[in-house]
Amino acid sequence: MQDALAGQGFTNQVIELAESTRTAAEAAATLGCAIGQIAKSLVFQGVGTQRAILIIASGVNRVNEKRMGNHLGEKLARPDADFVRAQTGFAIGGIPPIGHAQPLVTLLDEDLWQYAQIWAAAGHPHAVFCLTPDELVRMTGGTIITVK
Repeated sequence: MQDALAGQGFTNQVIELAESTRTAAEAAATLGCAIGQIAKSLVFQGVGTQRAILIIASGVNRVNEKRMGNHLGEKLARPDADFVRAQTGFAIGGIPPIGHAQPLVTLLDEDLWQYAQIWAAAGHPHAVFCLTPDELVRMTGGTIITVK
């Protein structure tokens, strides 16, 4: 993940932690930050197109799948772990916002912009990196949207 960040011209540093950051609550407890500062990467699958959709949501928010489906013009489904790994190159619980195996449609939770700093997974359940919401949009090219 460090190479993917550097390859895009970012200097954010990946850190490895002894404790798991697999869930937003675990990550926030380990990092000593608010759960809302965790940028959780959730992969969905378009029912019609079978494409992967990455929604990066604030750790406190539950994604409104119907709203997201309406925005994208197709119903969304939760894919299995094999689909997620094939599309992203990463296992669930460590999916970073960049460096994926395939290009992903990316939507970003507007609620992340209430924080000066946020934390994202870095490809492993024990690895994260700190960034700003503006860096997140520059890294991903994602669309900022209301996800809840």
